[in-house]
Amino acid sequence: MKLRSGMIKKGLERVPHRALLYATGIPRSEMDKPFIGVATSFTDIIPGHVGMRDLERFIEKGIHTGGGYPFFFGIPGICDGIAMGHKGMHYSLASRELIADMVETITEAHQLDGLVLLTNCDKITPGMLMAAARLNVPSIVVTAGPMLSGRYRGRRLNLTSDTFEAVGKYRKGLIKDDELNALEMCACPGAGSCQGMYTANTMACVTESIGMSLPGCATAPAVLAQKKRIAFESGVRIVELIKKGITPRKIMTAKAFENAIMVDLALGGSTNTVLHIPAIAHEAGVELSLEVFDSLSRKTAHIANMIPGGEYYMEDLDTAGGIPAVLKRLKDLLNSSKTVSGKNILDIAGQADIMDEEVVRPLDKAYHKEGGIAILKGNLAPDGAVVKQTAVGKKMLKFEGTARVFDSEEAGMKAILNGEIREGEVIVIRYEGPKGGPGMREMLSPTAAIAGMGLSESVALITDGRFSGGTRGPCIGHISPEAMEGGPIAVIQDGDRIGIDIPKRKINLLLPDEEISRRLSAWKQPKPKIRHGYLARYARMVSSAGNGAIMRAG
Repeated sequence: MKLRSGMIKKGLERVPHRALLYATGIPRSEMDKPFIGVATSFTDIIPGHVGMRDLERFIEKGIHTGGGYPFFFGIPGICDGIAMGHKGMHYSLASRELIADMVETITEAHQLDGLVLLTNCDKITPGMLMAAARLNVPSIVVTAGPMLSGRYRGRRLNLTSDTFEAVGKYRKGLIKDDELNALEMCACPGAGSCQGMYTANTMACVTESIGMSLPGCATAPAVLAQKKRIAFESGVRIVELIKKGITPRKIMTAKAFENAIMVDLALGGSTNTVLHIPAIAHEAGVELSLEVFDSLSRKTAHIANMIPGGEYYMEDLDTAGGIPAVLKRLKDLLNSSKTVSGKNILDIAGQADIMDEEVVRPLDKAYHKEGGIAILKGNLAPDGAVVKQTAVGKKMLKFEGTARVFDSEEAGMKAILNGEIREGEVIVIRYEGPKGGPGMREMLSPTAAIAGMGLSESVALITDGRFSGGTRGPCIGHISPEAMEGGPIAVIQDGDRIGIDIPKRKINLLLPDEEISRRLSAWKQPKPKIRHGYLARYARMVSSAGNGAIMRAG
């Protein structure tokens, strides 16, 4: 077995390198073993990551058991919930690229033989997968697991419905101080990623479906012994992947990406996957257009009704059989592909048990005939826009309304909370795209406020920004080209009429082409909102949301 790490530990000229390695405490007897990097995003400030210290120990035990030697290194993480609704959210999507670059940097600088990627939340998981695809050294992902549901007065709680939407309910007088205070104490009872099919858990499900984590990893709750055993087995397994030369690009093929998208659609997952999956595919050398999401959505039924749009929690999906159960339902649609477990994805599907026929429904009893995500196009979004169609009420699948235009999330949020939005209006929040934001901020605060104030069946929201996995209702994001690039969203005016037809995949500014062209000709790009530091560099280099908001090489 030829090891990459031989570059830093073999030969006469590597005497100083070995001296430095011995300074870490490594015994001489371990020097010939594979050197495994364990990239851990542990931090005290993210609930999804506070339990990682235990998982680190079990990964370490597994690596030693498998015959490797582990080296831990830290990767930063951002909690999108805590960063939401203020300057911090500018950094969230932008951190994905930093994470990928950091994993690449440490791995290449020390010539590590393999990687265990310990992750959990929104941009950290895709960032680590991007690094794995780019480096193409044997890798396995351990997602740290979802949080258990909260409890209050006999009902289950989750972050979005019971805190973000509670803000709008409180403003409208639907709940009082004592309940509001109880909700913020009880909604998130401990370690783990937020309880529903939000972005973190959607990406965990995508990771398992694409074959980069062991079966059961995505849904096993953070606090259970089951998760520790998965961490241990992942540590054992990475050594075997190195011995067999199984690298990420042998797993993350075009067919595997299609499998992952179908599982995402069946679960009604976060629209953020339309940014992350193409970015990961790009690093793997796989071309993946927005049209793939829409074509697969038309043939993939929505079979798991997960919160925020539905009623079931991640713990319910886990006890129902997890991702293997979903794969079993979709088996006839899936492509044959390898996984880090050594099993083909079709074998995992075939061997799975479905423990709850309601949580993971048969295809002929699906909640919706189509998958969770729809791609819309029209003169308002020539390069595409994204909506979680399974979280939109039937009444709002087709909607025409009057534009209320805001040039920032803050301005839109202020109008919503002040009761200035009326039924029949389309809230337009622009200059929040990858360049314009910069960083394409999530709009969970305004969308949750709309839901909390009871406007989800009478008001739509469109933006060149993006939405949290917790968003529900007629909220259309990723409008491309974005306003900062001179897309049509930049020239919408208060009072314009906007037409949305989700079944027909259309979104249009209801003006003559000549008027739109006249306005675009007169448009002038505003000055960037942020002009220094990392975000200024990011804004100069980032591409459109339509191709994953990836960083350009030049």
